[in-house]
Amino acid sequence: MANATPKKLILVIGATGAQGLAVIDALLKPAADGSLSPYAIRALTRNPESGRAKVLAQRGVEIFSGSTDDWGAILKALEVVYGAFVNTDGFTIGEVKEVYAGMRIFELAKQVGTVKHFVWSALDYSYKKGGFNPQYRCEHYDGKARVSDWMRAQPSILSDDNMSWSILTTGPYMDMLYNFMFGPLNQRADGTYVFAAPMGQGHVPMIALSDVGFFARHIFDNRAATSAQELEVASDWVDWSYLVSTFTKVTGKPAVYKPLELEEWFDLWYQDDISLPVANEKRHTPDEPESTSWKANFMCWWAQFRDDVIKRDFEWIRKVNPNGHTLESWMKEVGYTGEVNYALLKNTQDGKSPRLNPELTSKL
Repeated sequence: MANATPKKLILVIGATGAQGLAVIDALLKPAADGSLSPYAIRALTRNPESGRAKVLAQRGVEIFSGSTDDWGAILKALEVVYGAFVNTDGFTIGEVKEVYAGMRIFELAKQVGTVKHFVWSALDYSYKKGGFNPQYRCEHYDGKARVSDWMRAQPSILSDDNMSWSILTTGPYMDMLYNFMFGPLNQRADGTYVFAAPMGQGHVPMIALSDVGFFARHIFDNRAATSAQELEVASDWVDWSYLVSTFTKVTGKPAVYKPLELEEWFDLWYQDDISLPVANEKRHTPDEPESTSWKANFMCWWAQFRDDVIKRDFEWIRKVNPNGHTLESWMKEVGYTGEVNYALLKNTQDGKSPRLNPELTSKL
């Protein structure tokens, strides 16, 4: 009997985050024809003893200890892998460190000499797309996007002895409807759910985590077609009137959209919380220069969606992923009811996210 084809080993950096878990799920799924996945996973994580890491290990994922600025560990983790999916955590390390880390990890992937396909998980360059208007200067978006711009200056080489690269540009997860960024901020005495946001008539290109996984798998399955390409993806184009009407259609529950100004929305939070640096590491060094606050960062984050700075080509998206989610199909699949689930995002689960003031949200 012929030997089985060796699996292509993919290093996933950011493996235990919401996105990383979805990408691993997609890479390990059987192929469309029912055949076994051609991929195996090596997961880089700061804490191999975490609950999420242990669950991955039980699924046969190789757990590798290291962080995104431990160059020795990353170089070792890159050894013998076919590909790398790199999603650095700007909410931990901050913008400046993330830009350097993204570039350095790319360089190490080239240095090791065996990596064939490098995939960078990016976000939109809000500041640039908004004409460098400071109101769109969103730190955790721009950091990743600067790495994307730098990568475009690097060769993408399709051969068995060199490395090609691709960029997967995503956006806010549809699954964030489980927390207070997108989910309802109050349920009134009459049962009405209140979706309050500083969105005006703007749109968010939301993406279901399962669709992030689909596109990551699509990139690795189509190395030649995605070489030197940036795939800007989403699941649906969501304004808050559409969000509310879809919620009521799916759940049968009454809901309203309450438009707020930016300052009105931020007034709902504990002010000490939103004054902290958006990057967790900088909270321990408050005197460090350029420590952007959570509020300042997310003022720009909301503004880019309110003003439709971020666009998507949904005709192309539906062509590549015809079975991808809409807001309605996602709500139906997950049984969304408007209830909070803090387990999605690691920062929230670990108690590192700001808190809303329930005395104020109860008045919405």
